[in-house]
Amino acid sequence: MIIAIDGPAAAGKGTLARRLATKYGLALLDTGLLYRAVGVKVVGAGGDPEDAATATKVAQELEPRDLEAETLRSDEAAQAASKVSAIPGVRAALLQFQRDFAHHPPEGKNGTVLDGRDIGTVVCPDALAKLFVTASTEVRAHRRFKELQERELDAIYARVLEDMKERDARDSGRDVAPLEPAEDAFVLDTSDMDADAAFAAALDFVASKDRQDRVRLEPRRKHRE
Repeated sequence: MIIAIDGPAAAGKGTLARRLATKYGLALLDTGLLYRAVGVKVVGAGGDPEDAATATKVAQELEPRDLEAETLRSDEAAQAASKVSAIPGVRAALLQFQRDFAHHPPEGKNGTVLDGRDIGTVVCPDALAKLFVTASTEVRAHRRFKELQERELDAIYARVLEDMKERDARDSGRDVAPLEPAEDAFVLDTSDMDADAAFAAALDFVASKDRQDRVRLEPRRKHRE
C-alpha cells in the first residue's frame, strides 16, 4: 500500500500523514525534509539556495543522517526548501530516494505514506490512494502563526501571510513538478475541519480505494486458480 499526500504548507497534511501511517502500520516519509535538508546545507555553507549547481551537488550527496538536523523545522528551512525544490537537478537527485523508499519500505513494513508536493503526480503516480490536502491561504497562515507563537518565536501575522503567498506562488508556478493535485486525487479542504474530521474523511477515502483495488484484483486471482 502506498498513500500519497500532497498539498501546500500548513494545510494539515503532515499530521494526517502521521496518523494514517500509524493506523495502517506503514512507513512514513516526510519528503519535504529532503528539500529542507538540501536548503539548510546550502545556506549553512554560505551558498544561495537558488544556485542550481550548488544545490544539485548538495542533493546528490545528501545522506539519511542529514534529515535529523533540528533546524529543518524552521521557517528559514521551509523558505530555502521552496527555492531548491524548483531546481530540476535537485528534484532528479532526490526522486530515486523517494521511489526506493516507497517501493521498498524499511523495517519490513507493508507499505508507505509519503507526504510532499508532487508525490501523486510525479514520485508515485501508481499510489493506491492520492490525497491533496489544502486550505485557504488565510487559514494556513493563521495556523503557522499560532504554531510559531506556541514555540515562543517572534512572528507577525502579516509577514507570515506574505511568506505563505510567496511560497505558494513558487510551488505552483515552477516549471518542474508544480504543486497541483493529481487527476485522481481526493481534494480534502481542511479550512473548516479539525484534525479528527480530516482524518475521518481521509480514512473513508483510503478504505474506498482499498476496496476498489481488492475488487480489481479478485478476477485475476480466480483466473490463476
